[in-house]
Amino acid sequence: MTITFITGANKGLGRETARRLIALGHTVVLGARDPRAGAAAAGDLGGRFVRIDVTDDDSVRGAAADVEDHEGHIDVLINNAGIHGPHGDVTAAGIAEVLDVNVVGVVRAVDAFLPLLRRSADPVIVNVSSAMGSLGATHDPSRPESKVIAPAYTASKAALTMLTTQLARALPDIRVNAADPGYTATDLNGHRGPQTVTEGTDAIVTLATEGPGHGSGRFIDRDGGIGWS
Repeated sequence: MTITFITGANKGLGRETARRLIALGHTVVLGARDPRAGAAAAGDLGGRFVRIDVTDDDSVRGAAADVEDHEGHIDVLINNAGIHGPHGDVTAAGIAEVLDVNVVGVVRAVDAFLPLLRRSADPVIVNVSSAMGSLGATHDPSRPESKVIAPAYTASKAALTMLTTQLARALPDIRVNAADPGYTATDLNGHRGPQTVTEGTDAIVTLATEGPGHGSGRFIDRDGGIGWS
């Protein structure tokens, strides 16, 4: 049975990913910062809740220790926790806050859960990125990404996609890929996206379930592979 840990799993893309993977037979551990919301989501879906704040080293290490005590290992780590940050204003504090969650938080989670992943026969890391971090998408007037001014968020997702490719090279024994959910209706955008949350999790679920033999260092959306530029 595949054991999957998801950060930011109490709502939106994380919760829907958990629901779908549980339906597919995964044992899912739902990580969330809010204990009440996380426990409620886990209870509703049939998963197990573990508190994790990806901005806190002790919290992340504690979550990994909890999983080691209960599950013993994980097969899939899905780094979904993320924040949008300010839209138009660019401040050092705003950029730092978003990068700490969206990029440094991923590094914290990977570092803490790496020993548990290496106990799996087919270890997988899925980073939930975005075409908002793509130079091509944000400069293409036909795409919705070109209409948004969000310096902190876009910079963080550009960094996350590059981090994914570098982790794929640095961790050749683990399949490391990134998913672009697309413009999906979630709290992050005030539920303005045209895609349903189920459609937004298609790429994430694909990467979490595709099995051995697939490549590492890829960036995909629900329609297939996309470029990094």
